[in-house]
Amino acid sequence: MFLDRSRALRAFAGYAAGYNAADPKVKLKIDHTYRVAALCERIAVSLALPKTEVDLAWLCGLLHDVGRFEQLRQYGTFNDAQSIDHAAMSARVLFEEGHIREYLDDYSQDELLRTAVAWHSAYRLPDDLDERTLQFCQILRDADKIDILRVNVEVPMEEIYNVTTEALRQSPVSPAVLQSFYEHHCVLRSLKQFPADNAVGHASLVYELCYPESLRAVAEQGWLWKLLNFPTDNADTAAAFAAMRQEMHHWLEQKLA
Repeated sequence: MFLDRSRALRAFAGYAAGYNAADPKVKLKIDHTYRVAALCERIAVSLALPKTEVDLAWLCGLLHDVGRFEQLRQYGTFNDAQSIDHAAMSARVLFEEGHIREYLDDYSQDELLRTAVAWHSAYRLPDDLDERTLQFCQILRDADKIDILRVNVEVPMEEIYNVTTEALRQSPVSPAVLQSFYEHHCVLRSLKQFPADNAVGHASLVYELCYPESLRAVAEQGWLWKLLNFPTDNADTAAAFAAMRQEMHHWLEQKLA
């Protein structure tokens, strides 16, 4: 597959230009997209993939969230539970509406790209993926998770979780969410009951990262620790986050040793 990155970048910029760039939420997703594409490239390079495969990984990152813009326009939120599956919307925009051909003429990787985009935010990947498709899905999911940590620090939690500052600072942490964290896996959306559960859920994404380079990026960037330094007036929540920081430090040190 030959990829003209300049063309792909123009295609993405052109599509995003159809939405209100003055809206901070639109800008958030544009910036997130570029960072995820760069992280996909970084992970693919660390795996010593050939240049065409590195390009393909980068393209997965560039494409993965195109559905977010239409989600925001139609529903005014990025919360999938309150609107639509944004990954499915991304696949629809690209492959049903035909926007994928604005990025490249080559059809040969369409099925892999469709699968990577459509499954990038799923709790678990299908069991029947071939080895190559699985690898690209994992690269994209890792890159997305890494940058989600950053987004959850840089953007006010009140805006992300659609809650008041008071509700956020008084929030407890659900026992089932804490259990998932200490079992070292992602938190099911259905288990989250309180605003603080969202911060725990996003931090727990680190447990699911597949590649050493992904863990190195997390350690290097430092957003994880800022996320786990959760602002709270609830003494029990403060104690819970202090313990989670200790647990995550220990787990990450072991993984990077």
